[in-house]
Amino acid sequence: MTRWAFSDKGLLNPSEEALGRSKGGFSTKVHLACDGKGRPLSVVVTPGQRHGSTQLEELLDAVRVGREAGEPGRPRKRPSHLLAERGYSYERCRRLLRKRGVSHTIPERKDQKERRAGRPGRRPGFDREAYRRRNVVERCVNKLKQWRGIATRYEKRADNYRAMVVIASLMMWLPS
Repeated sequence: MTRWAFSDKGLLNPSEEALGRSKGGFSTKVHLACDGKGRPLSVVVTPGQRHGSTQLEELLDAVRVGREAGEPGRPRKRPSHLLAERGYSYERCRRLLRKRGVSHTIPERKDQKERRAGRPGRRPGFDREAYRRRNVVERCVNKLKQWRGIATRYEKRADNYRAMVVIASLMMWLPS
């Protein structure tokens, strides 16, 4: 049974408030893309049970990559390279990245290797040296979780919580 809440905007579905169920109670996931220096480029907030690979397109749509100093033009919408964990190792994710012309380093899941065993065909490329830099994303998440309001989600509304994450992200962009 879906419960609805009433607000100034009318009836709200709890799933629209990025509150998902887990063993420990309600949970929220913060999906983010960051640059090579660990600064967030885009943020998406979803219910905790939503898989990260379903949010890849929305996450990439929000990315704006700055140009090099002296290079004219608007910010690019396409990153030059994407490092992602095994959770993004789906054909739909790889197809989306190929369509957008984004080179990527995503390790294969174990079940993919087992299904492919002995069959002909080219396996997805994987650069182990490039993948070692993926820890930058984990460090970025860790810096965001240093903010107690983000780590525990005191905000009831998803847009307020996302605003807090964006403010913390902006603080990470400021020179220290």
